Amino acid sequence: MQRLSDTAAQEFIALRRDIHRHPEMAFQEHRTSELVAQKLRDWGYQVSTGIGGTGVVGQLVRGTSSRTIGLRADMDALPIVEATGLDWSSSHPGTMHACGHDGHTAMLLAAARQLAEQGHFDGTLNLIFQPAEEGGGGALKMMEDGLFERFPCDAIFAMHNMPGYPQGQLVFRSGPFMASSDYASVTLYGVGGHGAMPHKASDPVVAAAAIVMALQTIVSRNTDPLQPAVVTVGSLRAGQANNVIPASAQLEISLRALDPQVRRDMERRIKQLITLQAESLGVRAEIAWRAGYAVLVNDGQQTARALAVAQQHFPAAQIVANGAMLTGSEDFAFMLERVPGCYLLIGNGSAGEPGACMVHNPAYDFNDQNIVTGASYWIALAQDLLSPHQA
Repeated sequence: MQRLSDTAAQEFIALRRDIHRHPEMAFQEHRTSELVAQKLRDWGYQVSTGIGGTGVVGQLVRGTSSRTIGLRADMDALPIVEATGLDWSSSHPGTMHACGHDGHTAMLLAAARQLAEQGHFDGTLNLIFQPAEEGGGGALKMMEDGLFERFPCDAIFAMHNMPGYPQGQLVFRSGPFMASSDYASVTLYGVGGHGAMPHKASDPVVAAAAIVMALQTIVSRNTDPLQPAVVTVGSLRAGQANNVIPASAQLEISLRALDPQVRRDMERRIKQLITLQAESLGVRAEIAWRAGYAVLVNDGQQTARALAVAQQHFPAAQIVANGAMLTGSEDFAFMLERVPGCYLLIGNGSAGEPGACMVHNPAYDFNDQNIVTGASYWIALAQDLLSPHQA
């Protein structure tokens, strides 16, 4: 297996830290995408920019085979105030690479150079650098811009760091791997009044409290116990004084599921429950539903191929063949609905190791040791799946 030299590793660690120091939010990744595009051009890739806003695709063709694969990395940061105190901390107050997308970009760039300079394969390699994974739906935007029509892929792969797993551990799972995400904004309209005379009002606060409790039955009584699901009321806002019944109340709800049918059933049941619960207490409910990311489902055949590459090139102790499902969401799910592929995890550090801090935390930082591990896996995957010796 080809691995990065110590010199190359240090170069891409420095590049990762440079990206970390200059984080950019969804669809604002102008500096990052320009850096990516220039690097790819320097190494001989055919580069296309502006896909889905700030997305970049680098294409490298070798030999005569019609086989194609895509490797994807995300580039955007989060609206978080960094608290790491590191020398490469964010220079943009309020914006931070708190999910490791700086590392994902650096890993794929490191692999890109090695594959351009020393890679042996027969086919087309599409390297996809995606904007706006953090809630912006950048994957959808790139596809709306014709990503897979312009750069067809027989299979597509992505990798995300995961604190809690030992550094460099490669984690696979066939089938559903990450949850869908949907959101509901609920406004309850009642009749305001004096707190001393509740019989002359229709209290939306009581209705909101009843709805919060009733929503807990969606998972406990309406969902198969063997199917993971989450309903969270993250916000309840109503009134300003202790002796005034307000005229309205607002709820913000998030939902997660790991099965598409469970996702649909939850939407139907939640809308029904909120509407009827509100009516039973004399108030009216308006529900604004926002569909988020789909359930991320790894293709069985492509996951088996991705796992086999890891087993061929990495020690058995470094591989988890059947990782646990996650209730987080990821918009690579939309790409997997169009093209068969596999989304895998790379351990960022377990308890006591650097990189163990969970993502989306002000103290998080990507584990730089994964530059070598992640890039080495991408190199092995590209060369094995596009091997001249495979049909």
